[in-house]
Amino acid sequence: MDKTNTPTMKDKILNYLKDSAKRPLSAEELAKELHLKGRAVTEYWKTMKELEDTAVIICNRSGLYGLPGQMNLVVGRLSMNSKGYGFIIPDEKPADGNDVFVPGAMLGSAMNGDRVVARLSSSSVRGRNAEGEIIRVIERANSKVVGTFELSDGFAFVRPDDKKIGQDIFIGAGKYGNAADGMKVVAEITRWPEARRNAEGKIVEVLGWAEAPGVDILSVMRQYDLVQEFPAEAQAEARQIPQEVLPEEYSEPGRIDRRYLTTITIDGDDSKDFDDAVYAERRPRSEGGGFFLGVYIADVSHYVRENSPLDKEAYARGTSVYLVDRVIPMLPFELSNGICSLNEGVDRLAMACEMEIDGSGTVTKYIIAPAVIRSRHRMTYSNVNKILIDKDPQLIKTYEDVHEMLLTLADLREVMKKKRKLRGAIEFELPEVKVKLDGENHPVELIKRTGSLSESIIEECMLAANETTAKHMVEREQPFLYRVHEQPKAEKIEKLNLLLATFGLHVNVRDDDSVQPTDIAKVLERVAGEPEERIIDSVSLRSMQQARYCPDCLGHFGLAAEFYTHFTSPIRRYPDLIVHRLLMEQFRATRGNIPAKRRKQLEPLLDEIATHTSNRERVATEAERETVKLKEVEYMAQFVGESFPGIISGVTAFGIFIELENGVEGLVRVSRLADDYYEYVEDKYSLIGERTGHTYRLGDSCEVVLIKADLEEKTLDFELKDNSVALSRSGAAPRKKEEGVRKSGQTQPAKKKAGGQERGRGFGVKSSGRKVEGRKAKGKSWDSRKGKTKAKGKKRH
Repeated sequence: MDKTNTPTMKDKILNYLKDSAKRPLSAEELAKELHLKGRAVTEYWKTMKELEDTAVIICNRSGLYGLPGQMNLVVGRLSMNSKGYGFIIPDEKPADGNDVFVPGAMLGSAMNGDRVVARLSSSSVRGRNAEGEIIRVIERANSKVVGTFELSDGFAFVRPDDKKIGQDIFIGAGKYGNAADGMKVVAEITRWPEARRNAEGKIVEVLGWAEAPGVDILSVMRQYDLVQEFPAEAQAEARQIPQEVLPEEYSEPGRIDRRYLTTITIDGDDSKDFDDAVYAERRPRSEGGGFFLGVYIADVSHYVRENSPLDKEAYARGTSVYLVDRVIPMLPFELSNGICSLNEGVDRLAMACEMEIDGSGTVTKYIIAPAVIRSRHRMTYSNVNKILIDKDPQLIKTYEDVHEMLLTLADLREVMKKKRKLRGAIEFELPEVKVKLDGENHPVELIKRTGSLSESIIEECMLAANETTAKHMVEREQPFLYRVHEQPKAEKIEKLNLLLATFGLHVNVRDDDSVQPTDIAKVLERVAGEPEERIIDSVSLRSMQQARYCPDCLGHFGLAAEFYTHFTSPIRRYPDLIVHRLLMEQFRATRGNIPAKRRKQLEPLLDEIATHTSNRERVATEAERETVKLKEVEYMAQFVGESFPGIISGVTAFGIFIELENGVEGLVRVSRLADDYYEYVEDKYSLIGERTGHTYRLGDSCEVVLIKADLEEKTLDFELKDNSVALSRSGAAPRKKEEGVRKSGQTQPAKKKAGGQERGRGFGVKSSGRKVEGRKAKGKSWDSRKGKTKAKGKKRH
């Protein structure tokens, strides 16, 4: 993005405090040093207040200002552990890259998710997380809490569903309305916690009995502040939008007519909104060979105008959320399933990215322009697979007019995939668990899904369009929003190399501590099919940073792409909508240059949009995982006492996480490893018996018995089958010694990482975010009297 050379008042203040100030300064001293005059003085005082309110600068008790790091303070987001301590994730990472540990007694009034200021302890020990004491809460994250209402002996509490909150909320007399003991409720906090005093609140919504159908998902929606209904103003605007292309829209300046092409959409069986359509053909050898690929994306920006009620609500939501039983859309039905959706057989406005691609997979020419298309067929992944893989004669006949194009798309996919592999793109096979539900929202089947040929075809087409549009804006130095995936942290690669060394492997690290994606890709290729593949894949994935949105083009490490954005899903992702707006601004601007005045306006907006939408993406991901996990546990409850083969998917000081063949994950607590005392050896991703030498390592196979399915905690507890047999013969209870474990080189609690539970999405390309398929089936119901799941049909093992 083209940056202005004139520093803002914020830049002037922060740069002086960082580079020139030798001590904390009063506001007056700092203003004098900046040589401010006229209107700049008024702007200075306004900016100082904003910086102080957000703790970007700190005012000490003497009224002097400085940066937090200069005052032995840290500012960041508090992430609590259910055991009562927490970690501050700093706004600016310290040199060691670690978070700041906060003991329970040093939390003050802070709660999980709050943005806080903490004073660092001088007693921090080398090799351990720095410790801190919270001295100020900047921003509260929990104005409302979802949980179970409990009433006993005249005292009322709400026990939060989010165990990281770590304390019950006291509800005063007369403040719980119609809530009854055991109901799910929403409590609004009226008084924040203090030392030895819980937070207080009042009941503002009763969701229903905890066991009632649908209340579990509704509780998750309230916990993450997800709302299905749209505000009246936004909904009214949506209803006023015509549901067909208007005559004058066909002839808009620059809009190209592509209705003559046999474009098709390819999506899941139960998809209702269609963002993207594709068309492909081979170029004859006389024209140099290669391929023509057209990617046509719903022109949402034509209907959702900047700062309109629809736009404001889309921004607030940030993304559509795909819960286990429903979709919470970013846009109302009239747009998402109506006029914006590239439905079969009707004219629709689109943004076109048409590319000429040579035999090596390189885009040699392209056009980005508004278009109008008419999708010839609404095809599904399953049907395309049957045509291309199974050669289904009936389907080939049904789709005879596009059969040749499907074959071309499959060949083009091979060419583009090969090119990505050659440049070093990293590919992790990330299966997802699909949950089938019956009419009462009870799970009847878990299906572990992996990618297919048809999904890979669409993925490659979308990747090509995303890279092409990003490169287009970079080369023209236009303001834009990119999808970035940065270099892994040096300490993560160091840990990965410690593991790789045990297998005679190594990732090359350059003098500047950087690595190339091709180096990691080569390691993964070498271990493919080997016994150590699982552990190396897992640790390599965990060494990666999280992809995010950014107004600067920083590249995409995982895809080995210099230029990358999200262009292909504006119906369900707000960043894609912004990308379309900026492309259209550039397309219509004089000489293709967005004016300087508009650029200056866009600079802070794009920073804000990037941060907000990255956060909303994380919220959506957590909510989606939470509902899937909830239904996984409910489904598995019927199998308590049965044994299953599994893989160790995570190793921690408190136990080992086991992933079953159907994709669910649970914990074998270290206290149940009764044959020895076990030491957690972090750099080997192992628990090792002190006496026996028995080793449980990430990636090892095992067989476990399901001993508990806790719906309230959303957890599964396993026991190793051999160990459980030994215990039943001896009749002995497992011994405990600090939970039966010693962690090598650590005495303070480790930051809890739930093994593979932090995984599940790739680097933000389309295939990792497709809709969950097949949500309705029949099978079982909840028996509230027995407190467990009962099966109406056959059990599925």
